Amino acid sequence: MTIPTLFSPLKIRSITLPNRIAVSPMCEYSSEDGFASDWHLVHLGSRAVGGAGLVLTEAAAVEAEGRITYADLGIWKREHVGPLRRITDFVKSQGATPGIQLAHAGRKASTEAPWDGGAPIAPGVKNGWQVQAPSPKAFTDGGPVPREMNCADIERVVRAFAAAARLALDAGFEVIEIHGAHGYLIHQFLSPLSNARTDEFGGSFDNRVRVALEVVKAVRAEIGPDVPLFLRISATDWVDGGWAIEDSVELSRRAAGLGVDLVDVSSGGSALSAKIPVGPGFQVPFAERIRKEAGVMTGAVGMITEATQAEEIVASGKADVILMAREFLRDPYFAIHAAGKLGAQVTMPKQYLRAIPGSVRRS
Repeated sequence: MTIPTLFSPLKIRSITLPNRIAVSPMCEYSSEDGFASDWHLVHLGSRAVGGAGLVLTEAAAVEAEGRITYADLGIWKREHVGPLRRITDFVKSQGATPGIQLAHAGRKASTEAPWDGGAPIAPGVKNGWQVQAPSPKAFTDGGPVPREMNCADIERVVRAFAAAARLALDAGFEVIEIHGAHGYLIHQFLSPLSNARTDEFGGSFDNRVRVALEVVKAVRAEIGPDVPLFLRISATDWVDGGWAIEDSVELSRRAAGLGVDLVDVSSGGSALSAKIPVGPGFQVPFAERIRKEAGVMTGAVGMITEATQAEEIVASGKADVILMAREFLRDPYFAIHAAGKLGAQVTMPKQYLRAIPGSVRRS
């Protein structure tokens, strides 16, 4: 029987993913002081039970000031490791690979949770702090103006990414992803919309990508040669004069040369004025172009909701992995259901065997 590409294994360095379906990072805003909770164990664990090959945590802040909200997950201190280890142990027990996304929100930090309005919280107010960014440019009109980072700040954040990567390995994660997308700190350095610096970290393309590449180098040095390293980027700002797909191709080429194995290709996040043509698979062409022109594996994201759609993307060589978020919220067992539709086999918990389609069995 021919195995659908979506359910074929994928070897990346020392890890072999059992299939090409990944749980994309989804912020849960359910932590206190950065600690993973029972919510995270159940949320991520249920997707592993549901057959996903790779389960990525939400954005985990590499320092407290790098959280989007005060309720974000974090990995900036040793005490965070134990609760995260509960999650990685369970995910691995279900045959999936646990991964973590390391992040810093920059000027988009210090906000309320989305269900409380998501408004910025000013420094000195409960749950608020002074945000920092490449340049003193607010994200929203009338919003808080960030403090411009100096060189010492930049060096501190690069070290924080590396330290977080070490803690992530200690917590049992087997894939590390650097968050360089969606208008957060690394993306803020990349985009001319948020970076108005005139020093070695601003102005030219070479200068604006410097922080991203320094983080890549620092994390790769910390995790060694065997651990897969992903980089999530926004392929375009969707704004004239902003970061563009051509920039993303060149960044991806350089990042791959420094040890990035897969580029997780999203878009947007730098400007509220962006006009984004959202629709099924609308970001897949970016992943396809980067894969072809930069010579690096890519992950496709965005409005991918059907098994046949996901299979076509990987089978035709547009991307190597499908990362799904909202569809996994609607259906934690998407991978199992997709296997049934495509006639594939997927690892199933023995507790659920009596309820699965005949074409799917424990392997």
